[in-house]
Amino acid sequence: MPEVAKFVRNSATSITPAVAANVLRLLPQWKLEFTQINAPKFPHLLNQLEFLANAVEDAVDGVYKDLPYTALAQAVFALIYAHKKIGIIPDSVLDLGRADDSSVVRAALIQNEKAFAIYAGKQGIDWSLITSQA
Repeated sequence: MPEVAKFVRNSATSITPAVAANVLRLLPQWKLEFTQINAPKFPHLLNQLEFLANAVEDAVDGVYKDLPYTALAQAVFALIYAHKKIGIIPDSVLDLGRADDSSVVRAALIQNEKAFAIYAGKQGIDWSLITSQA
């Protein structure tokens, strides 16, 4: 996963506040799309995407002001990546199409685990249902 973590870190440097605000505007539609993901080999992906989407909404809206910008930027990048239909592995590839999405999401969660665990706790979310270790 070190290569994926580096990919997420580097890619997140292009996430500006304007990009985050634009993603915030698109999140309601994306959240609906995410609920349609059928990825039995990646059972935690949907919960992790929903968690990141909620964290981004709360941080960009100013409801939650304690999320470090690095965590926000990586979360925004992970959501953008998961939304795209074509990634390192196209989503249409049977059984493996969401492997890259899952890896990118997990890398964002792992690299910012402390910040996201604090956010989860303050939101009353059971971190063990989201944890990057799952």
